[in-house]
Amino acid sequence: MTDEDVLIVQADSAETSRGWATLGTRRWRCTVGEGGIREDKVEGDAATPAGEYPLRRVYFRNDRLVLPKVRLPARPISERDGWCDDPRSPTYNRLVHVPNDWSHEKMWREDGLYDLVVVVGYNDDPPEGEWGSAIFLHIAREDYAPTKGCVAFTRNDLLELVPLIGPKTRLRVLTHPATEQAAAPASDADMKPLEDFDEKDW
Repeated sequence: MTDEDVLIVQADSAETSRGWATLGTRRWRCTVGEGGIREDKVEGDAATPAGEYPLRRVYFRNDRLVLPKVRLPARPISERDGWCDDPRSPTYNRLVHVPNDWSHEKMWREDGLYDLVVVVGYNDDPPEGEWGSAIFLHIAREDYAPTKGCVAFTRNDLLELVPLIGPKTRLRVLTHPATEQAAAPASDADMKPLEDFDEKDW
């Protein structure tokens, strides 16, 4: 797997949901969950799950945008589409028809956030426990407000990104924010030249 196959997401700091998504040499502004980025995500915590995941498929509103050519499976969203977020349901973390007896969110939204959606392969093979559901790449609000656990981009940026991802692409969400990475102590490899230093070299 090359850098061109890994979409890396990292928050700017522990105090903000804003961050950057990088794929090869390209980079886009994004926002993550209001619950932060967590390795121990559970249903309802509004956190974005840390780790590395496949990208499954694309859903889009064909009444609102023209989908560019994509390499992932894609289909339009209908008014009857929902996504089950009830861990008790046999359809947990699956696309469902609405109305539905189980708790779910509607995919057909008026706010435009789901006009373009990429499904992240998190807790779906198979869905287990209460580890979270409906983790997507989708369109951000204008102010980059935090999501409920997804990774969100501007409409134009997501339209630019979707043709670049395919079945081999992985989403890698990092737990440590960029500020911590920048302030991290030098590694052993960085210190090696100092270990070899001799005062006689002055």
